Amino acid sequence: MKNTKNWAVLLMVVCMFVLAACGEKGTVTPDNSSSEQPAATTSETAATATPEIEAAKEPVSIEFWYGLGGKLGENVEKLIAKFNESQKEVIVKGIVQPDYTESKKQLQAAIAAKKVPAAVLVADMDWARKGYFISLDEMIAQDTAFNKPDFIPTFLEQGLVDGKQFFLPMYGTTQLLYYNKAIFERNAIDLNRMKTWEGVASVAKEITEKEKGKVIGWEPMWGQENLIDAVFSKGGKVISDDGKTLLIDSPEWIETWSAFGDWIHKDKIMSIHSGGQGWEYWYKTIDDVMKGTAAGYTGSSGDQGDLDFNIVGALEQPSWEGHEAKPAATALLAGIPALASPEEQQAAYKWLTFFNNTENTAFWSMNTGYIAVRTSALEDATFKAFGEANPQSQIPLMQAKHGSAPFNDPTGGKITDALNIAKDKVEIENIPAEKALKEAKEIAQKELDKALGGK
Repeated sequence: MKNTKNWAVLLMVVCMFVLAACGEKGTVTPDNSSSEQPAATTSETAATATPEIEAAKEPVSIEFWYGLGGKLGENVEKLIAKFNESQKEVIVKGIVQPDYTESKKQLQAAIAAKKVPAAVLVADMDWARKGYFISLDEMIAQDTAFNKPDFIPTFLEQGLVDGKQFFLPMYGTTQLLYYNKAIFERNAIDLNRMKTWEGVASVAKEITEKEKGKVIGWEPMWGQENLIDAVFSKGGKVISDDGKTLLIDSPEWIETWSAFGDWIHKDKIMSIHSGGQGWEYWYKTIDDVMKGTAAGYTGSSGDQGDLDFNIVGALEQPSWEGHEAKPAATALLAGIPALASPEEQQAAYKWLTFFNNTENTAFWSMNTGYIAVRTSALEDATFKAFGEANPQSQIPLMQAKHGSAPFNDPTGGKITDALNIAKDKVEIENIPAEKALKEAKEIAQKELDKALGGK
């Protein structure tokens, strides 16, 4: 009888403990009633769910580092505020970096100091292999709302490292043509001429001559990305199919880079802005077109948030005569540093999957021009209506459908660095493209051989 009584008391205590624990733990439903956001759909509600974070007396505070300024940065902060207001488990503090490159430099220093942010808009495959980032596979497996088929495949796949998901796509981008409508109208430019690079050059020449030096015909954005896009659209590749030989001195590369070098230095129908702090060169290029001192420029789909489409129009990147346009469609990826605490890592995952859920990826695309990473965004009524009222917003999506995957440097950036130096030789120093590219290949091939285990 004594034993029976003791067991009954013990059972009551256990039940009270379980009930108390259940009362302290739960999931907060995000408040998506903001007037700046479209109403959540049933599928969206499911998409926002993430693995539950253990209840604590204080919310988990994390830093999110991102290299975006201007209106892009403002929209990041809007999403951070929305996230912080939607639940009580995590507080995100956005830390702005001058640009993507600086974000990576700062992260490298933070890793060395063993004081890292919990989430960062940086992806590096080599760093992932070295253990600087965590694999997200376990969190994804526990997240019943993670709808893999809903992600645009090429964007999600760009976050894979040796078959594991180390990075999540936050948004996609591709490089477009933007032109000043008034300049094109007064020069009676037929937009069909802009479908090939040869046509773009002829338009740039015509405008430069007619405007008598007051307007430059075109401004390619400073950087190797646009030059590589043009190579892809001529059928060129960075590396052989077996992954062993660089092809950056092939005819496709030399012809393409030579053409841009000539247009800038010999023909003087194109020009570039270079250098400066952060995105300074980028905004100077945009300003030239907005103010009417340049007829157009080649820039990111993400520029749309900074452009006035009463002044400018947008077009897909052209092909070369006899070829198909194949510019890269690139995912901007975020990861979680391995040195962050387990609680911070869980909090970071919750934040990153909030950023790229259906409603928010649609918001981001509408407000920035970057490409939504989920196909379900295309079903969003607000997104559809926005596309009808703003046809330029659909151009990045159309281009991404036939775009190339971006080059994934197997050397951890050494090939990219060599191309970056070659780009400046061609665009700034007026060194012949063939010479610049052959020098780049000699350096980069050695790095590739090392990465492949050669001597």
